[in-house]
Amino acid sequence: MADTLRVRAVRGATTVDVDERDHLLERTRELIDAVLSRNGLTSDDLISILFTMTPDLHAAFPAEAARLGGITDVPLMCAQELAIQPSIPRCIRLMAHIHTAKSPTELRHVYLHDARQLRTDLPE
Repeated sequence: MADTLRVRAVRGATTVDVDERDHLLERTRELIDAVLSRNGLTSDDLISILFTMTPDLHAAFPAEAARLGGITDVPLMCAQELAIQPSIPRCIRLMAHIHTAKSPTELRHVYLHDARQLRTDLPE
């Protein structure tokens, strides 16, 4: 029986050291690339990506990093993360909806830099 493609979601997060446009775009691109690479995905597998940022970030939209990286035909949305304390400062999160034959347990969620503390249960 052939593998059936399903809609799944894969998560990830990263942090930035400073709220500067180039740094924010670089870290966001690093996160997107890691999510795609670790899950064997291309932009053709993407359905949509939702980005959130903590309220202390203002330098750029994380979706801009996706567009600059060539993800141009995928719906992207940015929102502000809830300001619940304690929380990790300067944090960018993403949830990508994808087409995949993988089961939920085969997906590799990606947490980089200080965001690693969000999911210490996951392998790097």
